[in-house]
Amino acid sequence: MTAALHVAGVRKDFVVRNQGASARFTAVQDLDLVVPDGQFLTVVGPSGCGKSTLLDLVAGLTAPTAGRILLHGAPVTGPATDRAVVFQQYALLPWRTARKNVELGLESIGVPRRQRARLADEHLHLVGLTGFEDRYPHELSGGMKQRVAIARALAVDPRVLLMDEPFAALDAQTRESLQEELLRIWRATGKTVVFITHGIDEAVYLGQRVAVMTPRPGRISDVIDIDLDPVPGQDVRSDPAFGRLRHRVWSALQHPAPDREVAHV
Repeated sequence: MTAALHVAGVRKDFVVRNQGASARFTAVQDLDLVVPDGQFLTVVGPSGCGKSTLLDLVAGLTAPTAGRILLHGAPVTGPATDRAVVFQQYALLPWRTARKNVELGLESIGVPRRQRARLADEHLHLVGLTGFEDRYPHELSGGMKQRVAIARALAVDPRVLLMDEPFAALDAQTRESLQEELLRIWRATGKTVVFITHGIDEAVYLGQRVAVMTPRPGRISDVIDIDLDPVPGQDVRSDPAFGRLRHRVWSALQHPAPDREVAHV
């Protein structure tokens, strides 16, 4: 299977100032990851382990101090439309309607106006918001705002969708509903997804595989296959197999494996 993403030996250092003095700290180190094309990968780890730093590096929002990141064989040198990011905060423009918010990325790449509107409506339909095209963000619930953000990310047709704890601020019922929607969208589009989460249940439920990160400096200590076979109409979370996989991820977080070579996922 072709690799969509290859993170090889990546380290990221930051310089911080404290009372006039400079200090350097390492957020991630010896980070290795290979994600095949079309896979849904979830990444879980303790707070401050560098999960969001990993996503920023892949998105091209920051550059590695050492190592390299390849996307379909080409080096990542900055942001580009082959990657789209969905953040925890929706980052919708309050003076734009849902349609106009989705059009934002299309405007940046020069898509003509009529085509922008058509693509925006298609992607709002994909995320279940047909009929809400002309609503402003203040007229939408939190879950609906996040659907708009997902539609905006998908509208530019990225090869990789990067998601940084996108459901963390939502209530439990809305979060579970959007998890279902996201899996439906992923199956419909076949995108490669890298989904950052601090929730073990969410990681197991969404991911085809779960990458586990160590405390800072973060590295991938384990990659766990998720081989659940959900039955339509039944809650897979109540399946004993789900519980066993959840425990495996929990154990990997509590007892990180020794350094190892590239994590092929």
